[in-house]
Amino acid sequence: MRYIFHPEALQEYEESAVYYRKISRELAISFINSVEKGIEKILEYPYAWPIIEEDVRRHLIKRFPFGIYYTIESNYISILAVMHLSRKPGYWKERLKTVDGACQ
Repeated sequence: MRYIFHPEALQEYEESAVYYRKISRELAISFINSVEKGIEKILEYPYAWPIIEEDVRRHLIKRFPFGIYYTIESNYISILAVMHLSRKPGYWKERLKTVDGACQ
C-alpha cells in the first residue's frame, strides 16, 4: 500500500523538522525517523490505531508530542495531519473535504 500527504500535512511535517533542526541536528533526525517509522507501521497495520472521528485514525509518535492523522482509502493511506498534540484539536477536519482532490 502507498501513502500520500495532504499538502498542509506535508508542510507541517517539514516545519516541525525544521523547528527541531534549530535545536539540534540529532533531534531533527530522531523526529524524522520517528515519523517515518510511524508511517511504516500504519502501512503495515492500517487498522491498528483508534478512530478519532468519522474514519480518521491517529497514530501517536514515540518520544515526540505528535500524532499522524490518517484515513484508509481503497488503495492508499491519506495522511491528513502531522499534528503537535497541544495544537487546537480538530483544525485538520477541513482537510477531509480535499482527501481525494488535493492530496499529493
